[in-house]
Amino acid sequence: MSTASPAATSPTHPNAHGERREIEVPRDFALTEEQNLARLPWRRAAERPQHVSFETFAGDVWHAVTAEQHLAGVTAVAQGLIASGVGAGDRVALMAPTSYEWMLLDQAIWGAGAATVPIYPSSSPAQVEWVVRDSGAHLLIVENTAAVEELAAVELPGVEILALTTGAVDILRERGVDTPESAVRERVDALTLDDLASLIYTSGTTGRPKGCMITHRALAAEVQGVLTQPIGRASSYGRRTLTFLPLAHVLARSVTYAAAEGGSTVGFWADFGSVSAKFTSFKPDMILGVPRVFEKVHDGIRAKARAGGPAKAEIFRRAERVAIEVSEAKARAAVGGSGPSLRLKAEYAVFDRLVFRAVRAALGGRCELAISGGGPLGAPLQHFFTGLGVPVYEGYGLTESCAAITVNQPGATRIGTVGRPIPGNAVRISPLGEIELKGDVLFSGYWHNEEATAAVFDDGWFRTGDLGAIDADGFLRIVGRQKEIIVTAGGKNVAPAPLEAILGANPVVGHAMIVGEGRPFVGALVTLDPAGVRQWAQDNGRATDAPLEELARDELLRATIQTSVDEASATVSRAEGIKKFTVLPEDFSEAGGELTPTLKIKRSVVEQKYARQIKHLYGKH
Repeated sequence: MSTASPAATSPTHPNAHGERREIEVPRDFALTEEQNLARLPWRRAAERPQHVSFETFAGDVWHAVTAEQHLAGVTAVAQGLIASGVGAGDRVALMAPTSYEWMLLDQAIWGAGAATVPIYPSSSPAQVEWVVRDSGAHLLIVENTAAVEELAAVELPGVEILALTTGAVDILRERGVDTPESAVRERVDALTLDDLASLIYTSGTTGRPKGCMITHRALAAEVQGVLTQPIGRASSYGRRTLTFLPLAHVLARSVTYAAAEGGSTVGFWADFGSVSAKFTSFKPDMILGVPRVFEKVHDGIRAKARAGGPAKAEIFRRAERVAIEVSEAKARAAVGGSGPSLRLKAEYAVFDRLVFRAVRAALGGRCELAISGGGPLGAPLQHFFTGLGVPVYEGYGLTESCAAITVNQPGATRIGTVGRPIPGNAVRISPLGEIELKGDVLFSGYWHNEEATAAVFDDGWFRTGDLGAIDADGFLRIVGRQKEIIVTAGGKNVAPAPLEAILGANPVVGHAMIVGEGRPFVGALVTLDPAGVRQWAQDNGRATDAPLEELARDELLRATIQTSVDEASATVSRAEGIKKFTVLPEDFSEAGGELTPTLKIKRSVVEQKYARQIKHLYGKH
């Protein structure tokens, strides 16, 4: 690993602490109307009609969709949308799980000259009602009849609802048979980069979601910016990308479009619980995930090793240590330090045969790299995967920046940071430590909400609400989020995310949430991961069928969690360290209301739901 050349950055010099206030990477590619992603199906079919653009899974096998077939489907559905009264500039809401049909509909909506309004399938009827009414959509496409029945409880006057499982795609195809294909091409040709491509509503952990206006320019800039970088090589022709995160999320959607634009074959899978099996059958060259994905993969590998007995468990433990040490040594070498020693290289060769090859095989056997976003991954886990040969690159962005505005990548990586800006964008740190953004990928404002838009822009710079620092080489490090910063009774500011990432890396921990606002010390709520705890119980002579409520009181299990608490506390000052924690036997979940669809903790919900436990945590304090 090495740092990127500082020659491409802005002239802002490091201060006495070795930090920059601003970093800019100029755009080194042209951004033309032809690069509008709405035109991608036509471009690809003309260039490589038999290219396998996508694959779908059915009947235990993957089925190819060529560029020619995809264009025919996009055109036919777009004809049906036009026949259904969808006009240029209209909005069409799409509430469905990740699938090829999602991609087909998204591009068909653009083909009709309209904009897509993605909605998470897990959204409540009240949330759907707000998004559909606020966006002004008159057509809503959902997954199945159950979703249609749930929405019967809300008011959606004048909105037609179609379900995928009852033939929404075929219905639209049939409606469009009398609409000429030329009508679709006219709509596509009329689109410009500055037209609205999508209204993406923020996840709404606090308050009502706001619609982020994402233009075709922002999407194209995101895609082209990634593809011109070394990390974009994993999206070229001959490569394979498996998309399994919700396409309603801007990160999954943008990376999927980057893969498609680059020429990679994209496969789709919606069930996170069974995605490991799809790694082995699809054999992706690149994997996009959130931290929880990589935690689960790691924990699954460790559990399998432990199930093989004490000897195999010890081999995995040593292999894990070697992978981390090799990655750390290479990181030191990148900044002028010493690389892996001969002893470490010899150990690595042994564990590569015994362990690492099997781990790579579990990821499909040809995975070049992985991208993690949506929250901090944690350095040990990142070093583990990097050391065994599947580097995980963290990036940073928001819905408002059309996914990643900074990213680590081959040849320009610093673990513990979220990388440097992609070309055409800039990042600066305000005097108060807030991360501010400017560039091609930024949204054009909040839908019908000029007040909210004005509140987040400062002289053209978007105020993220996140806190960070830029090192001397231009790598951005996330410190915390302004709204999530905890101020203790003693006035100490505490950023919870880094502490939570370390706790969450423990296999027995499901989620962790730091508390302490206005309190005398920092505490933590820790949930149990059922699979991790069952494995722990087996390893430690406890009944594997014991209720989680009983195991939550086990002193040895609490001691296991305490080691992670101590590790997290060692990374901060004494006043910021975790003094006490309480174990919650039930894990946080989206269904329970504690997590967003992108697996972020809804802090206000958790604080309200577990108010009694928090009060007990502080006792007489």
